[in-house]
Amino acid sequence: MNPVDILRLLSLAAIWGASFLFMRIIAPVIGTIPTAFFRVSIAFVGLLVILALMRIDWNFRGKLKIVMVLGLINSGIPATFYSLAAQVLPAGYSAIFNATTPLMGVLIGALFFSEKLTMTKVSGVFLGLFGVGILTGAGPVAFDLQLLMGALACLLATTCYGFAGFLARRWLDHQGGLDSRLAALGSMFGATVLLLPLFGYSVICHPPASWGGWSVWLSLLGLGLVCTALAYILYFRLLSSIGPVKSMTVTFLIPPFGVLWGALLLDEPLGMAHLYGGVLIAAALWLVLKPAASATKEPLPDQRN
Repeated sequence: MNPVDILRLLSLAAIWGASFLFMRIIAPVIGTIPTAFFRVSIAFVGLLVILALMRIDWNFRGKLKIVMVLGLINSGIPATFYSLAAQVLPAGYSAIFNATTPLMGVLIGALFFSEKLTMTKVSGVFLGLFGVGILTGAGPVAFDLQLLMGALACLLATTCYGFAGFLARRWLDHQGGLDSRLAALGSMFGATVLLLPLFGYSVICHPPASWGGWSVWLSLLGLGLVCTALAYILYFRLLSSIGPVKSMTVTFLIPPFGVLWGALLLDEPLGMAHLYGGVLIAAALWLVLKPAASATKEPLPDQRN
């Protein structure tokens, strides 16, 4: 990779790592559903404007409904789970749990999509789960039911990402493909449509005690426009310049940035469990992703945060 691509890769990791920081600021104030809804709706509007300025071809090839359903799986539901987790988990924890997405992909592929499961991948999955256990049980945050539920919410989000990757391959790639920028836009549109009635119900029946101040709304803009819309455009640029396999290395870089932003800006506690759990998960990712060195399929954009 040339220096420009390395800078793009690090910038993307820093931006996606910051998404957990923003959710940690927003969700405890306005609640789970409003956080998820504003994230996807702001991202949809942002992507719509950016792609309009780029003057792309708006032809969805009859796949808009399919992409909207994928948006439910790869954006709407995960955004809700991560917003739920952000109410109880430090940003660094969520960032590290998010890195288990490829591990979930291995399990889901073997269980539901007849993917070959090698001993290397099995070792990676168990090593990654061991790392998650260390982080959850021995981290600087007290182990209790809230922590357990937050960790479960993160893992359910990564499970959705795993399913979305295989479904996108089956529904899109095997039927002629679709411009990944349109796939991202359609996904955000589908997620927005899904969460709109839930948002309305939440606001009417369980309105937040406060809609927050400028810090919350600036964080919402950062989450939707920077960490989602702009990040996808940067990700697509990386895909075109270095390919999907090298672009997947961003998975390794997001957790350190998530932990760093949480410690620097939210004074979140750090412990050796961050190091031990993070190293084990990183090693697990290396075992799982290494056999995919010859893969050419483009991963679904939403599988990072």
